[in-house]
Parts: sequence; structure tokens; C-alpha cells
Amino acid sequence: MRLFLHELRGELRLYVRSRELAFFTFLLPILFLVILGSAYGDEEIEGHLGADYLVSGMIGYGVASTAFAGLAIVLVIRREEGILKRLRATPLPAFTYIAAVLATTMIAFLVGAVCIVALAVTLFGGHFPKSPVSLAVALVLGGACFAAIGIGVTTFLHRSEGASAAINAVYIPLSFLSGAFFSQGGFPRFLTIAADIFPLKYFIDLVAAISLEGEQIWERPVEVAVIAVWGLAGTAFALRRFRWVPREG
Repeated sequence: MRLFLHELRGELRLYVRSRELAFFTFLLPILFLVILGSAYGDEEIEGHLGADYLVSGMIGYGVASTAFAGLAIVLVIRREEGILKRLRATPLPAFTYIAAVLATTMIAFLVGAVCIVALAVTLFGGHFPKSPVSLAVALVLGGACFAAIGIGVTTFLHRSEGASAAINAVYIPLSFLSGAFFSQGGFPRFLTIAADIFPLKYFIDLVAAISLEGEQIWERPVEVAVIAVWGLAGTAFALRRFRWVPREG
């Protein structure tokens, strides 16, 4: 445990000192909330105050940018620069290192989610989530799911130079399709079908049901099941294919 805490402190320092990573994964969802909340935070969207409606979408965007994109990019860069290979040659257990990286990602995401809720309430008159305990469980579930997928995706990225562009090309369009920024009501049917394949839409729907409608997490078995299946699939793929050494050629 002492070794894990030491590594966790180091990872948290690295995260804070990496201004680009902290901005695009932690601050950008908050910035979007402020911009969109200023535009239509006091309007009614699908029967809810715009500020309340935005919370679930921005938390969804936050889990994609932090737990999925940020984690995947960091691991690819560290792998291709030989950092992971050198770590494997140290006494630090591989499990302890991965656990510290995942914990750092989870902390960043959870703190970001708390900031999003707090800003929606204080700046735009939003309401506090109706089922906070279920919301906390949903956030942990979503963070774990997208972190597992992010680690799995690293096996497809062969160069650190293009990792950011490739990841952004995946999660940014998916965030729009999944309703992170706007309601899916006006989307063509084929776009909503495409979004239904991936877990982000289900995570946003789960957060919205809990925070807006006051439902408990066990009352949304479909969303929980989809998120859990994607997380387990990402974990299995990562365990089988994750690489510690740079790719040759």
C-alpha cells in the first residue's frame, strides 16, 4: 500500500504539471459547461432546466476525455518513448503502476464531475442531483469502463505522434452523437443507431436518470449492463494485448 500511495502521489504531480493534459481532460468539460450554460442554461430542455440538462452531458464528455482519451494518450506516449519498458525493469510491480495511473485518472474525473455539478448550481441556478449516492456509483462505474476501453485502445495506436489525433477523432464525434452537447431528438435515425452501439450514450442516460429524475442505479439495468459489458470487454482485451515496449518499425 505504501508503494502504491507513493506512486499515486507521483502520478498526480505529473498530471497537474502537464498543462495540456490537465486542460483538455479536466478543464475543457468545465469550460464547455460555462459556455453552453451561458447560452441556454436558463432555458427548458426536454422538461428540465438547461443547466441541469447540461450536467449529465458534460459529465459524459468528461469521462470520455479523461478516463478514455487522456489515459490512452498518456500510455501510448510513455510506451513509445520507452518509459513503460524502463518501468518494467524496476522493482515497481506492474500492477501497482497501473493501479496508480488508473487511480489518478479516476480522481481527476471525479473531481471534474464535482466541479461541473457545483458550477451548474452556483452559476446557472441548477439543482443538486436527486440521488447523489447512486450518482457516485454510476460515476465510478463509468470511469472504470472508459479507462478499461482506453487501455485496450492503446494496442491499436502505433505512434505517439498520431495518438492524440486518432483518439480525438473517435471520442469527440461520439460525444456529439451520444448527446453530450445537444439533445439527440433532432438527429437522423442512422446517427442515433450508431450512438446506440457505444457505451457513452448509456452512461449519459444513466447519469441523467439519476440526477434529473431521482432514479436509483439499480432501476436502470439496461444502461448498467451495457456499461459493464463494455468495461469487461475492454479489460479482457487490455489484459491480452497491452504492450509495455515500443512497437518496432
